[in-house]
Amino acid sequence: MQKLAKTIAFFFLLTGPAATASAQVLSGEDIKTQLIKDWQRAKAYTQEYLDAMPADKYSAKPVDSIRSFAQQMLHLAGGTVGLIGFATGEKISNFPRNMETSATAQTKDSVVYYVNQSYDFAIESIRKLDPGKLGEVIGQGSRQGTRFAVILKGFEHQTHHRGQTVIYIRLQGIRPPQEKLW
Repeated sequence: MQKLAKTIAFFFLLTGPAATASAQVLSGEDIKTQLIKDWQRAKAYTQEYLDAMPADKYSAKPVDSIRSFAQQMLHLAGGTVGLIGFATGEKISNFPRNMETSATAQTKDSVVYYVNQSYDFAIESIRKLDPGKLGEVIGQGSRQGTRFAVILKGFEHQTHHRGQTVIYIRLQGIRPPQEKLW
């Protein structure tokens, strides 16, 4: 009898108010709003990484065969512009290609400028995007997906390269910024 009472109590726990609540349907506008919020958070988080690294260490590399801190961040910026431009159809002017190999783009001031410009481009491009187009398939061959999926790939790319720079900062004896999920 006691086992039956526990089973019934467990059943009511599972089927109570929380279990009967229905999921809210997200609109394209809701999704777009969340994307903008996440890109704004990523911009602020990346700025903390840019601030943490001393200006004279932007050329630092953990090993010779990989990108410097500046190059990683410039690669992040270029990828953001490329993927978000592809996803939204927006264009950016005055954003040089192949900055990570440009000697003049390697200073802290230049890196900070281009990285922030890339995030501003992403945020504004998503803001301008008609939410009804998020499900539109773009690209060709193995490089196709919905506009929404390509925006997510852009977000994944910047997260990946920012994450790689943790070791660059730690090798300078500096604690990297705390993760920002919210």
